[in-house]
Amino acid sequence: MVIAEDFDVIIIGGGATGLGTARDAVLRGFRVLLIERFDIATGATGSNHGLLHSGARYAVTDPESAKECIGENIILRRIACHCIENTGGLFLTLPEDDLTFQKEFVNACVNCGIEANVLSAREARHLDPSVNPLLKGAVRVPDGAIDPFMLSAANLIDAREHGAQIWTYHEVKGIIRRQDKVVGVEVFCHKTRERKEVYAPVVVNAVGIWGQQIARMAGIDITMQPNKGSMLVYGERVNKMALNRCRKPGNADILVPSAAVTLMGTTSIDIPFDEIANAKVTPQEVDLLVGEGEKLSPALARTRILRAYSGVRPLAVVGTHHSGRSISRGIVLFDHAERDGLEGYITITGGKLMTYRLMAEWTVDLICSKLGVAARCTTAEKPLPGSQEERVSVNKKMFSFPSLLRRSLIQRHGDRAIQIFDFISVLWGQRKKRSADKLLARSVLCPCEEITSGEVLYAQKELGISNLMDLRRRTSVGMGECQGEICICRAAGLLGCNKEEVIHFLQERWKGIAPVAWGDALRESEITEMLYGGVCGFKNESR
Repeated sequence: MVIAEDFDVIIIGGGATGLGTARDAVLRGFRVLLIERFDIATGATGSNHGLLHSGARYAVTDPESAKECIGENIILRRIACHCIENTGGLFLTLPEDDLTFQKEFVNACVNCGIEANVLSAREARHLDPSVNPLLKGAVRVPDGAIDPFMLSAANLIDAREHGAQIWTYHEVKGIIRRQDKVVGVEVFCHKTRERKEVYAPVVVNAVGIWGQQIARMAGIDITMQPNKGSMLVYGERVNKMALNRCRKPGNADILVPSAAVTLMGTTSIDIPFDEIANAKVTPQEVDLLVGEGEKLSPALARTRILRAYSGVRPLAVVGTHHSGRSISRGIVLFDHAERDGLEGYITITGGKLMTYRLMAEWTVDLICSKLGVAARCTTAEKPLPGSQEERVSVNKKMFSFPSLLRRSLIQRHGDRAIQIFDFISVLWGQRKKRSADKLLARSVLCPCEEITSGEVLYAQKELGISNLMDLRRRTSVGMGECQGEICICRAAGLLGCNKEEVIHFLQERWKGIAPVAWGDALRESEITEMLYGGVCGFKNESR
């Protein structure tokens, strides 16, 4: 057992909330350690629909959450603009919907501080021609699209650059208590197979739906309700704006344009804890999403579905037990000294991706009060890495880079694209005299997403990736139309990955393709099987 150095704060969980808390805490001067058993954004953060909520969706049923959303919507547009596309949003009243609900919806939005403008059906069709031509009415709201992977990476980079330690692939095996106080955690490193003890006066449980199990390690109980939401990824950008049904939140009523694809969601199904790690999209959910999605935008009927995926919402039950959509999406912050008589232990859960920064602020405010530190939160003011410089300026600095590659690089990394450009330029210079490798730095590794080999090498060196799955979350390799068919063998060769890593990546991709394996998706999967099974000799292991 290795005794590691002491910290002021230990944060368990590498989703957006944990990373945001690490960033906030280190900016306030604390010595911070974040522990994550896998890679960052592998839980609910990396499996949502990417909607930049205005809060309108919750205005009628959960006004507290709606107010939190619109407040953070405004802040994120300022501090994380490279992760956001300002698509705008429409709430549509379809032929089978009650038009009288629209008035209640608009009034609720106004009461929550959300701009909501009523449009005629004709005006809505003009703004977004993809909408159902038979709609009865529409309301325009300030929704948008947000990239959860880039947002998470930006928080990781900023926390690390300000001195926080981020331990990925480290699993918490126990909470260290001394009488009625938590003083540290026991950790197992999956890479070195080493056990460690680390100590801090405050430990934060920020693991989302797994918070119940982590709490039990400390000898206390919190009640979480696993609630699965399934979504579809369409292979084209069908709609211009984020589309919602103008009704109380229900199944299959959100359509989000994201980069070159469209995301359709979502369902709400309570599941047992033992299904969380392997939550599957059922044929019934696919049928529901396809049918309801075509009501919002009929063009979906003619659009290829790339994959299906699901995430588990971290819903915390406070007071009387509820389930599914009846549980508030609001923030839940437990000070276990007050709640359970256990000092030095905090749980932050609930909320949404939209409110991760606010959740972090509340958590670090509590940490400050416990440790007697008077330091205010600055995360609402300081832009994240990637959003610190105007895109026009970044574009000018990279003028010598091919335009398509330049545009896609800036879209993913914002102003940090300059660092990647400089890295690639150095590689280019180093390889000029070697004809075989001359074009490696600028060669396109992933045609679907316009990702170069140089960007992949940068991610390996600077962004803390350990495998092909990590690479996907940092650069979008394998997330395009071919789902890794073309690019993953190239990436594996570049990074020196073995056969097992390639098979694991392809199997994970297949999990999302299998529920929608008909038409072009099935044909594409057969080509992938032929390439990796026949040419590379992986046989049937790639499925």
